[in-house]
Amino acid sequence: MHILVTNDDGVQAPGLLALAQEMRKLGKVTVFAPDRNWSASGHVKTMERPLRVQETTLADGTTAFMSDGAPSDCVAIPLLGFIKEDIDLVVSGINPYANIGHDITYSGTVTAAMEAVIAGVKGIAVSLHSPEGYKGALEYSTAAVVGRRIAEKVMTDGVPDGVVLNVNVPYRKEDELAGYMVTRQGLRVYRDALDARIDPRGKPYFWIGGEAPTGVFEDGTDFGALEDGYVSITPLQLDLTSYKALDVLRKWDFK
Repeated sequence: MHILVTNDDGVQAPGLLALAQEMRKLGKVTVFAPDRNWSASGHVKTMERPLRVQETTLADGTTAFMSDGAPSDCVAIPLLGFIKEDIDLVVSGINPYANIGHDITYSGTVTAAMEAVIAGVKGIAVSLHSPEGYKGALEYSTAAVVGRRIAEKVMTDGVPDGVVLNVNVPYRKEDELAGYMVTRQGLRVYRDALDARIDPRGKPYFWIGGEAPTGVFEDGTDFGALEDGYVSITPLQLDLTSYKALDVLRKWDFK
């Protein structure tokens, strides 16, 4: 099995290294990731400038590829032929913060896995639900093992076409996890605030900041599972059509 590992935090991020090392237990791994942090970049495809690719060395001495493109570019480039061997699975992560609810529309981690699914390759996104305000280096070993176990299930049991798995892992040791739960997308509560400032030339500029987001606790959701100590596995579909709205809109009269 040939696995492409990518992320949105940059090729030297510790979460990516932990994920790549664990995925090597399943087969050949190619690491191809952005050369810098693209957090909250969403689904980007670079069309208006050339993309550069360079080899680099990870902290464990293994070789990786990095690009000045977005996370989704770092999936598209290898799948479009930069990597000559067929790729069976794309695993994106490990993001240091959970990607739940509406986060998925912002997340470079999740949309990198979506890019794989668009190309007909299975895709998994893995994120760590690290504690708010946590200080010091994060421990990614549990999330890496979880990612490997889910990748094994994907390759042996399969997933429906057009589905990407969004995996979020509690910040616990493996033996402290409550279990694995298949969940639906929950509701994220954002507490963003606009910070308006004036630069030294008297011109206004803005930061989008605010407090860390929370979520609505409901049984069966990604947020609810994490709060109860479960690994959350949410199957996301790329078909965003609101089928409930179809019947309503079809009654509109444009005459």
